[in-house]
Amino acid sequence: MNNGNILTVNNLKTYFQTEDGVVKAVDGITFELKKGETLGIVGESGSGKSVTNLSIMRLIPEPPGKIVDGEIIFDGKNIRQLSLEDVRKIRGKRIAMIFQDPMTSLNPFLRISTQLTEVTELHLNHTPEQAYQHAVKMLEMVGIPDAENRVDAYPHEFSGGMRQRVMIAMALSCEPELLIADEPTTALDVTIQAQILELIKDLREKLGTSVILITHDLGVVAGMTDKIIVMYAGKVFEQAPTKELFATPANPYTKGLLKSVPDPAHEAGTDLYQIPGLPPDVAHLPPGCPFAPRCEKVQGICRQDYPPFVQINENHWSLCHFAKETYQESLQEKEAKDGK
Repeated sequence: MNNGNILTVNNLKTYFQTEDGVVKAVDGITFELKKGETLGIVGESGSGKSVTNLSIMRLIPEPPGKIVDGEIIFDGKNIRQLSLEDVRKIRGKRIAMIFQDPMTSLNPFLRISTQLTEVTELHLNHTPEQAYQHAVKMLEMVGIPDAENRVDAYPHEFSGGMRQRVMIAMALSCEPELLIADEPTTALDVTIQAQILELIKDLREKLGTSVILITHDLGVVAGMTDKIIVMYAGKVFEQAPTKELFATPANPYTKGLLKSVPDPAHEAGTDLYQIPGLPPDVAHLPPGCPFAPRCEKVQGICRQDYPPFVQINENHWSLCHFAKETYQESLQEKEAKDGK
């Protein structure tokens, strides 16, 4: 019935009521995630990436926010229709989340052991002794040395990378079926970033966990994901298998993001590429395409009519009036680059 999908999101809309008006932070998102698959969600700040995943977890603060429409089908059940008590049984046990900032996600007043044991005592009915031993085991699994002695430390006694590992240990304590990693490598140095990503990859392979990876870093999603969603102004602008999206993007915004990644072969003394302008105010979007004011390929129709979601092939979609032309252009650029 669910075609092997662990998660299906249909037409999800999450709005926030503000003094400036209604902010459509997520406005009609649709995607599927299969068991054991990794989905990357990319886009500039304010595009709706984190709100999408907080909506899946039912963690949107009400007020000012509200999920106003759509379905969040997890393992055949619509999370939107469940009681809060039932959602709490899923959160932490079947769906876990690594939050953005490890510096503020842990309670500074509680020992690491206390924060790790309460998860398994609640969801796995562990005795305090079982939960403590499990906490040590989880810290060892995420690569924290001398875990037995460090489990009773406070968060301030750990580095940023170690705290992020603790957050991952906490998220994986109940072996969730779905792990949402919201920029898990933000504010970490490059070496630690690589270790954290390798850890998530290893655990996905060992436990068969499905992963949603939210990040600004296109290099991260290139090596970690099976497919990618590109978000802009609360909408899915493009979705495709990872390799295909990198090789032949069919949306000018995606092309702009890819061009913004610094190239090691960049000519010295010349400016790095950047997408002109700033992301729009989602409370006051312009008519037509939200990206039109910044788009290098903008035409009159783009400023007047909202773009269609065009199907390029079976698994590749793009929100653009000129999606097929952009795709053909990318194809030609790829062929020229490959020397065909």
